[in-house]
Amino acid sequence: MEKSAEYKLGRAFTPAAALAFALGTSIGWGSLVVTINTYLSQAGPLGSTLGLFIGGLIMLMIARNYHYMINNYPDAGGSYAYARDTFGYDYGFLTAWFLMLTYLAMLWANSTAIPLFARNFFGELFRFGYMYTVFGYDVYIGEVLLTVTALVLTALLLCKHYRFPVVLMIVLAVLFTLGIITCFAGSMGKLDRVIAPHFVPETSSLSQIIKIAVISPWAFIGFENVSHFSEEYTFSRKKTFRVLTAAIISATVLYIFVTLLSVTAYPSQYHSWLEYIRDLNSLSGLEALPPFFAAHYYLGDFGVWLLVLTLAALIISSLIGNILALSRLFYSMGNDGIFPSSFGRLSDKGIPVNSIKLILGISLFIPFLGRTAIGWIVDVTTLGATIIYAIVSAAAYKIAKEQNDLTEKWTGLFGLIIMVLFVLYLLLPNLIWNGSMEPASYFLFVVWSVLGFIFFRWILARDTQKRFGLSIVVWIALLTLVLFVSLVWMSQATMDATASSMNTIEEYYVTQGVVEEDANIIPMELMKIRQINVRSIILVIALFGLSLIVLISNYSVMSRRAQESESQLAVFSRIANTDPLTGVKSKHAFAEREQITNAEISDGTADPFSIVVCDVNGLKYINDTYGHKAGDQYILAASKLICDLFSHSPVYRTGGDEFVVFLSGRDYENRHSLMQMLHQKSVSHIGSDDVVISGGISDFVPGKDQMIHDVFERADKSMYAEKETLKKLGAKSR
Repeated sequence: MEKSAEYKLGRAFTPAAALAFALGTSIGWGSLVVTINTYLSQAGPLGSTLGLFIGGLIMLMIARNYHYMINNYPDAGGSYAYARDTFGYDYGFLTAWFLMLTYLAMLWANSTAIPLFARNFFGELFRFGYMYTVFGYDVYIGEVLLTVTALVLTALLLCKHYRFPVVLMIVLAVLFTLGIITCFAGSMGKLDRVIAPHFVPETSSLSQIIKIAVISPWAFIGFENVSHFSEEYTFSRKKTFRVLTAAIISATVLYIFVTLLSVTAYPSQYHSWLEYIRDLNSLSGLEALPPFFAAHYYLGDFGVWLLVLTLAALIISSLIGNILALSRLFYSMGNDGIFPSSFGRLSDKGIPVNSIKLILGISLFIPFLGRTAIGWIVDVTTLGATIIYAIVSAAAYKIAKEQNDLTEKWTGLFGLIIMVLFVLYLLLPNLIWNGSMEPASYFLFVVWSVLGFIFFRWILARDTQKRFGLSIVVWIALLTLVLFVSLVWMSQATMDATASSMNTIEEYYVTQGVVEEDANIIPMELMKIRQINVRSIILVIALFGLSLIVLISNYSVMSRRAQESESQLAVFSRIANTDPLTGVKSKHAFAEREQITNAEISDGTADPFSIVVCDVNGLKYINDTYGHKAGDQYILAASKLICDLFSHSPVYRTGGDEFVVFLSGRDYENRHSLMQMLHQKSVSHIGSDDVVISGGISDFVPGKDQMIHDVFERADKSMYAEKETLKKLGAKSR
């Protein structure tokens, strides 16, 4: 049973639970496996430690921005809600789109780590039913079923229970924290060798530290997922910064412990940890997993099984944390019309069940892609998370500036600048030489961005409330990013092709000992490079062209809406400014005229003018005697007489029987003769059924009159004097 209006999100997130989710989602499979290749191979133990420490400090600034936004916008959806409420729905969608990619990638990475876990610790148990090979990775039906089963069971647990997964996350966080600390302490207590070198020898120490600090968003992705549960806290939101700080410090320490643990021991055939790490691809079993090898070296089988439990806890906590965070994001997007409204519904337990089912549905095909492709997607998360943190920092800066919160304003600005520099560092150098990301990762980022353009077009078509499509700047910025990342991908693909051809040529001339010149080998390799370059250019043009076409289509919808809005405003303005009975200008129109004229009087730029106030005599008598229809005809006759007389001036009906004329130009010059004509016509109509009008006039006196009301008051008094004159001549006063 699922309803939207009757149920609210549950409330089970204590400070301990929030800390467990922040820590358990930011540290997953990668902390024990991927981290070694990412950190040690690029910066060594000291470079990794210092880089992680700096990265942790930077993340504390980002955490401060999240804390500030949580307290200002305590809504499900986290970063999406902050961008939406601060900058508008277009920015909200852009943030949500990259947030989806980031959380889905981490979910998929940890789910496809389950077969690797099984391979390393259960041998060939699940490697049955070979199906195919994807990018060098063998896919088995047994491992696919294992992954699918884990995803289904996790989703079912989260759909059926609200409090139990929260408690389970606390238990898992305690388990993996104690496991890593115990193994690290055991290795330090029995350390029997000098850890050297401290850095990777090929590059400068400073560049290695910077490289690790820049990719730090990847290490901490998920710490902010507690922002999605801000409606579900049982504690004051003012405590969130303490929770986030504890999570970031804990994550930093655990990453450093795993990194240092991995270099404390290595097989006897290697002379240093560096030689060992660089040869991991040729190893298997425990030797292929440095943290596990070190745990076994110092603590025996106990150390291995302790890390096995730790790794299992890391994977399960990541699955739970990412699915629940995504479900709150989808729930918020469902309520805002980005997704169908059914995803914004809650069960009677306060769980967004449909959102969890959607996450499961789009994740079930992932095991069939193999691990290699998922690794490329995971690489994209560094760039995606950096963009998200930049947007949140910008939102914090904007809100803090408006509220004059000095400290929060500077932390927001600092976070924004640092994240922009990180994005530039991730893109600009990689345009020139090979970077740490695979070319396929850049390509996937471009594809995801293009899909965002297309999906946004679908949203525009369904946006009856016209909340989207108001910020063309954000889409031009995304189009520029698509083009730039496409160029980076093309550059990386060309460099990889060149390196491959160089290896082929070296293999031909050197390794095989070929001496004589072969006229075909070099032209053939050059042709391969040229073909890859041409394919890359065609793909870049196609993707950019598709993005441009969708952007133009989106812009056409935005422009059409703007024109429709302007037309509607013009219609509304015309209706509001026109008296429905007589067709002359309305009281609202006179108020606008009064505002403009008052500004001109204040500026000293007002031209000479006069105000004529008219009152229709005997209207009440007509209404009471002949009915309101006759009264309307009487008002129409009065309106015609006034308009015919003051034919060069705007006439306003400001009440049932009241008219005001704003005299300027020719009518102003002839104002006295025109007023005399009005008096004579009214006198001639006394005693007949023709309309009688009392009129009074007053001129604007520069220096004396401060506003149009001063002129109006004198004209109104003059009108009442005329009414008394006409009454004495026999005219009905009412």
